[in-house]
Amino acid sequence: MSRLPDIVITNARTRSREVVDIAITDGAITAIGSRLDHAAQSFIDARGGLVTPAFVNPHLHLCKVWTLPMMSEAALEAYQGANMSEAAKAIEFAAVVKSKYDASWIIPNARRAVALAALHGNLHIRAFADVDTKARLEGVKALLAIREEFRGIVEIQVVAFPQDGLFREPGADGLMQKAMALGADVVGGIPWVEADEQHMRRHIDFCFDLAAEHGADVSMLLDDVGDATMRTLDIMARAVIARGVEGRALAHHCRAMALYPDSYLRELMVLLEKARVGVVSDPHTGPLHARVKELMGAGINVCLGQDDISDAYYPLGRNNMLEVAFLASHLLWMTKKSELETLYDMITTRAAAAMNLERYGLGLGCAANLVVLDQADVTEALRFHASPRIVISHGRVVDTERMRALAEAAGVP
Repeated sequence: MSRLPDIVITNARTRSREVVDIAITDGAITAIGSRLDHAAQSFIDARGGLVTPAFVNPHLHLCKVWTLPMMSEAALEAYQGANMSEAAKAIEFAAVVKSKYDASWIIPNARRAVALAALHGNLHIRAFADVDTKARLEGVKALLAIREEFRGIVEIQVVAFPQDGLFREPGADGLMQKAMALGADVVGGIPWVEADEQHMRRHIDFCFDLAAEHGADVSMLLDDVGDATMRTLDIMARAVIARGVEGRALAHHCRAMALYPDSYLRELMVLLEKARVGVVSDPHTGPLHARVKELMGAGINVCLGQDDISDAYYPLGRNNMLEVAFLASHLLWMTKKSELETLYDMITTRAAAAMNLERYGLGLGCAANLVVLDQADVTEALRFHASPRIVISHGRVVDTERMRALAEAAGVP
């Protein structure tokens, strides 16, 4: 005799407007249909609200959250001013705080951010931890601890990230190797900060070599500056093809793309499509951004990230991906109904594909990581960008009271 489902969600409205019941057993979706004739250990009445896979954040500097009070606003001014032509200076200003890096205070800050993610139904995060001679491995150790603390609630991919470069920062290469050996999931990179093209290429090669050694994906912040001559995205995509790792590398920011000539952009998009390189855009954290509509029109996967929460680059943020999509709708002028639907994809299915998440979706056999919203459609969900009424992670209802208590208990320096 087959066991009873753990949960049956009744009166769930899908994005196609169909109202269905959803059965969940052992952390997976085991049945979907109209008025399922199932007994169950528990029932959730969605009351006609939208039920979708949980939200996904492929880009968050989790080791830096709530560090803005520890520094001046000089980095914020440098990053956002002068059409981002001085973005590199912002990295130097922001690096000051890393001399104080210690897992003892990074952990409670990160705990608060991840608890907020759970409250907002954001159950998958690619989290960056700075690795350099100032931060040492403190950020990585902190995020690895948070990854284990929230395992089964919010799934975290820890990125070892050489924020200050590999060749500008002697010793960072060895620390990157140690970070991956400690258990980081993804190799990060930021080649555009290096002094010249030769070092940018060597930076990219190092990252791919390290990823190959550990069977890991690569996430690189590329061309995050107001300089039309900056083209490390091109170099990275060609490296992907040369190494035969199509679909294993993710590009973040790519803001210089806003200044590229159309003729070059067309060539670049052909290259990106061939390399299956997706792009994460964070238009709310800087005045320039990747050319999202053109990229998607060329068949390239584009998704959205939170990027920062109250740090040197952005003073706001709360790990609410509906809020991120709401902001992006204005900044990208994506306001038609079909575009609002696409924005929802950019914080769910597109972001999941970018992170190579397995068993993600709303289908039989998919992992039961779901949100139950009060709103009945995507437009209303984006309008209010409120917390889901119910969040289900790995087939269990998330204890939102506990998550709220964790968020409120965490100290902020």
